[in-house]
Amino acid sequence: MAVTTETTTTTTTTISSTFRPIGSYAAIGDSFTEGVGDPGPGGSFVGWADRLAVLLSDQHPEDSFRYANLAVRGRLLDQIVDEQVPRAKELAPDLVSFCAGGNDIIRPGSDPDAVAERFEAAVADLVGSVGRVMITTGFDTRGVPVLKHLRGKVATYSAHVRAIADRYDCPVLDLWSLKSVQDRRAWDDDRLHLSPEGHTRVALRAAQVLGLDVPADPDQPWPPQQPRGSAEVTRDNIHWAREHLVPWIGRRLRGESSGDHVEAKRPDLLPL
Repeated sequence: MAVTTETTTTTTTTISSTFRPIGSYAAIGDSFTEGVGDPGPGGSFVGWADRLAVLLSDQHPEDSFRYANLAVRGRLLDQIVDEQVPRAKELAPDLVSFCAGGNDIIRPGSDPDAVAERFEAAVADLVGSVGRVMITTGFDTRGVPVLKHLRGKVATYSAHVRAIADRYDCPVLDLWSLKSVQDRRAWDDDRLHLSPEGHTRVALRAAQVLGLDVPADPDQPWPPQQPRGSAEVTRDNIHWAREHLVPWIGRRLRGESSGDHVEAKRPDLLPL
């Protein structure tokens, strides 16, 4: 049975004996943390971080939990460090989720070792100013067209992230091991961002990492589907290339970003 939005937002979560109370949470990152692929009201996005904030807020009296989301689509690691890390330190919440580096890794010629060094410097800066820093590995891109060729780079970067987490005692949201998001239904049509259901499953896994007992298993199997024929697969691939891949390449060639002129959707720690 699929995990629905309603399940995530309305079911009361049981507090695990390992859960440490979190009264405030700030999310920093790129499109993944902004929530692209998970449409919300008024053209905004919801996403896994917003959904995690709902689960965390369920543990507190009404309006006492506070949440900020500083993430902006298209941001590279250095931009996140320059624009978002100082604001997260200023807010000084109980928890910061830090997912960054993915846009760097998918760029031609990028070095996952060098990206990881810069990521570690930012983690070291954050841990002295906030309560906890939860960091995030990359997804296993084995089944993702185009990105499957970058699987080795993503794996290398993810190994660095785990080592950094060990050095700084950070909880790890391990997306590589979350098998349910390897199903195509976990992904938006652009194949770069999660679908609403994919974001929901990541939120549930993040809550587990933080010690909450969640209302559904994020890795529960998807419902069976009829096999797709080769003609349908080919048609989908052509549509994807025309609607998503070509525009993405065009932005890269023009030096543009999907996040140009986009501001953080929740720049302050406020009640939900």
